[in-house]
Amino acid sequence: MSNSQPTINQTDLMLRVSNINVYYGESHILRNVDLSIPSGQMVCLIGRNGVGKTTFLKTIMGLLKSRTGEIFFQDRPISKLTPDKRARMGIGYVPQGREIIPRVSVKDNLLLGLEAQPKGRKGNESIPEEIFELFPVLKTMLSRMGGDLSGGQQQQLAIARALMGKPRLLVLDEPTEGIQPSIIIEIESAVKRIIEATGISVLLVEQHLHFVRQADKYYAMQKGGIVASGSTEELTQEVIQQFLAV
Repeated sequence: MSNSQPTINQTDLMLRVSNINVYYGESHILRNVDLSIPSGQMVCLIGRNGVGKTTFLKTIMGLLKSRTGEIFFQDRPISKLTPDKRARMGIGYVPQGREIIPRVSVKDNLLLGLEAQPKGRKGNESIPEEIFELFPVLKTMLSRMGGDLSGGQQQQLAIARALMGKPRLLVLDEPTEGIQPSIIIEIESAVKRIIEATGISVLLVEQHLHFVRQADKYYAMQKGGIVASGSTEELTQEVIQQFLAV
């Protein structure tokens, strides 16, 4: 386990979070959180349930306000921006539970992702073939309702929809939760190919150890604060037991 922070030029960072404190009423949820994501890398935030991981992601997206601290995206302060402006700057978000629209077709769910592009949706766009190369199953289901898909298919749809906005940072909240093992491997593989093909950065909250190890770096959260960080190569069994075991 390591708390060492490698020296990285701030201009090489996709996201930098400094001294974030978030409260629900008077309950102190996030405590002095510092975290950075280098361009083109995947960073995984680990920790047991209820330690504040989802709260942290919602704060990055602007869905929750921090009482103190700053968030910088590509070295630009975004703490005062609304969620839609953060999305159009290039932050794609796949929340826990996926939140696809059940009574809308797969195709229209995907096209809704265009709203996050810098100039929004023009109305005559098509779905890039690269989406179907990453998630082939979606091409065969374009006319089906989103709610008729399995959990794994819905997760693939949610990630694909986020990619339609051409993000520079993809934020994934427990993408393998409740999904069968074969689909977990497909999602892992797709995320790795996304990074390799586009150079985007990924912030991943995940409990599935195999997926965690695909990241370049991990941060461990406990009681709303970052208590350890390092290369995922340094993830020992001790760290895993402390922060991932249920």
